[in-house]
Amino acid sequence: MDIKNTTLELLEWSRLCGHLATFAATKLGVIASTYLTIPKTQEESLFLLKQTEEIYLLEQRFATGLNFEGINDIGDSLERAKIGGILTGKELLDLATTLSGMRKLRRQIEEYEDIPTLLDIISQMRTYPELEQEIHHCIDERGEVCDRASELLGQLRTKMKGLRDQIYQILQGMIQRQSGVVQEAVITQRGDRFVIPVKAPQKDQIPGIIHDTSSTGATLYIEPKAIIPQGNQLRQYLSQARREEERILGLLTEKIQNGCEDLEQLLAIATQLDLATAKARYSLWLEGNAPRFIESDEQITLRQLRHPLLLWQHRHEQNSEVVPVNITVNPQIKVVAITGPNTGGKTVTLKTLGLVSLMAKVGLFIPAKVPVEIPWFEQVLADIGDEQSLQQSLSTFSSHISRISQIIEALNNTEKPSLILLDEVGAGTDPAEGSALAIALLKYLADHAYLTIATTHYGELKALKYQDQRFENASVEFDDQSLKPTYRVLWGIPGRSNALIIAQRLGLNYEIIEDAKTRVGGYSEDINEVIAGLEAQRKQQETKAKEAGKLLQETEKFYAEVSAKANFLQERETALKISQEKAVQSAINQAKSEVAQVIRDLQRGVKTAQNAQKATTKLNEIAEKNLPKFEAKKAKPTYYPKVGEKIRIPRLGQTAEVLEITPETGDLMIRFGLMKMSIPVTDIESLDGKKVEEKPKSKSQNSLKNTPQKTAVTKAKITVRTAQNTLDLRGARVMEGELKIDQAISDAILKGLNGLWIIHGKGTGKLKEGVHNFLKQHSQIESFESAPDNEGGAGVTIAYLR
Repeated sequence: MDIKNTTLELLEWSRLCGHLATFAATKLGVIASTYLTIPKTQEESLFLLKQTEEIYLLEQRFATGLNFEGINDIGDSLERAKIGGILTGKELLDLATTLSGMRKLRRQIEEYEDIPTLLDIISQMRTYPELEQEIHHCIDERGEVCDRASELLGQLRTKMKGLRDQIYQILQGMIQRQSGVVQEAVITQRGDRFVIPVKAPQKDQIPGIIHDTSSTGATLYIEPKAIIPQGNQLRQYLSQARREEERILGLLTEKIQNGCEDLEQLLAIATQLDLATAKARYSLWLEGNAPRFIESDEQITLRQLRHPLLLWQHRHEQNSEVVPVNITVNPQIKVVAITGPNTGGKTVTLKTLGLVSLMAKVGLFIPAKVPVEIPWFEQVLADIGDEQSLQQSLSTFSSHISRISQIIEALNNTEKPSLILLDEVGAGTDPAEGSALAIALLKYLADHAYLTIATTHYGELKALKYQDQRFENASVEFDDQSLKPTYRVLWGIPGRSNALIIAQRLGLNYEIIEDAKTRVGGYSEDINEVIAGLEAQRKQQETKAKEAGKLLQETEKFYAEVSAKANFLQERETALKISQEKAVQSAINQAKSEVAQVIRDLQRGVKTAQNAQKATTKLNEIAEKNLPKFEAKKAKPTYYPKVGEKIRIPRLGQTAEVLEITPETGDLMIRFGLMKMSIPVTDIESLDGKKVEEKPKSKSQNSLKNTPQKTAVTKAKITVRTAQNTLDLRGARVMEGELKIDQAISDAILKGLNGLWIIHGKGTGKLKEGVHNFLKQHSQIESFESAPDNEGGAGVTIAYLR
């Protein structure tokens, strides 16, 4: 076995392929997954990854994923058709359902345009719908040739049915007449001949041909002489029908033979799509991410990397949680020496890196956090002792050297990137010689391999990092308190010896421990103390990193809450503006309606100068009712900020504090957060939305004189009577009327009306007097008067609001 196949076996690649096969939907996919081929070029790997990514995307869009229902392995049938063999009805039916299944699969893929690789694959397939229809016309669901396949076959089967019915009728009559001779009242067959079970002693009472005997000899299966002619005729028809069936199957097989090349390509595409789908589903199950193949000057980054086989064991066999490892290798590093205690996770780290390198090559996602950045290795070569593998196989020094020799030979036969994995390099021999051999080997690999990862117990290998910048140290963490490994890989920190600590914790004699410490030497102890200090420092940094991460999460949460509140306020402000606009539009529509009513009244009446004058008067009243309201709005006191006041800057969406005001230029010095800036006063607004308005320009003396006259005229105008500004108090008592007037005034103010028509009638005058007394005392009433004679005269009072 060559070193490449040996490496696949050591990495347990076949197990991973077996796991992948469980996600395949067809027998074709299962076979392709089980015997997964590893690409030889990076371009092929990129193509496979693209397939996986696009199907991964498609799987998210369908509730049940891509549908491979009906697709069968028709490879053997196509091979037999090519050499002239006749396919059975079942084989033809499998082929027809495969054509139908592939056509449905193609329709699923063709729905989307953002999957160019898959669209290119399915563009090369033909599904022969006419051949599928012909097969279904000739072959039924059981895989047998139908009566409708040919006219002759239909006629023969009709005749055969008639003969069977005739034979059954004769035999049933014989059974009824000679029930004492028959062993059991049943009609059965031996071969293609119909027989009845007859008691052996009475066989002469039913003359015929004996076709079979029971195991005890007590029963004979006899074809009575009376049905022999019909049986012979039935056999002839049956022979003719079989020949006709073979002819039909031969014709269908011939058509398949003519399209064999296209059908083989169809089968290859089905296998390719099912394999890519299995990869996508397995990648999703692993919670993997697509790898990016990096160049030689880029850093290898694999964060929270988990061993895929251990993940399978954890989820299917309820094993312990898989501890992820972080692997970060700078581009100048060529050799990484991992040290630490046995069963600490060194070998698992080697296998994990080897497996995920192969997974990336075949188009599988890697179970690690993004970004997943790894080189494309042409070769992954390993020498793993496997003392801690699931197979528990042992290795010797000679077998190590044999594998290493094969690795070096394979390395010399290529110039493309290779990953070398060495477990317990130099072990199995004298420690001094083994250490020297390991150092020489790793230096050689640093010159010839892209990356070498080696595990070791030799302390001398830790010093290589400080002699050659191409070397790096790593170690597996060990908990001194629990005396158990944590399975975490510490990058950049060499492993320290824990043998004496473990022995002491386990209760070995104190004198022996102390004697051993003196033999180890102070230098080794100093190194262990330095390494312990580095580990403690790393733990502190990790703790601080976790705290920083938690603080960042809280900050992001606070930012999200503030942003949500700001958005809410913005939406509220927008809704308020919309509400105000609707109110204005409603007032405009009301005024238009009143004007239209005046016009309709004018059109319906006699067209005289007097009526025209009345209409003009009413239009003036409507105008005066609305125009003062607009002018009064303008006359509101303008807003101007003060020093120390909180204001809003709409264009920035920020709240700020006024620090200084420069009246000459109209500028403000403001502060929001840690920033200070100067902005024009017109760029800000109050927190309740008031805008800063320009100061009104001075008016001429004439305009000042004219303004009071205009106001007086405006107040003298009588407001137009509508349903909204009319209050009918007829029949009410004085106190009840006062309550209604007060409510009506409040409603009128809310509606923006400038007057109120109060109908109290003439009567005794008590109600009118009470209304007038109430209006005199009301703070919102500016003045009131009796209505014109044509609008009710002394029975109606018009009250003007302030």
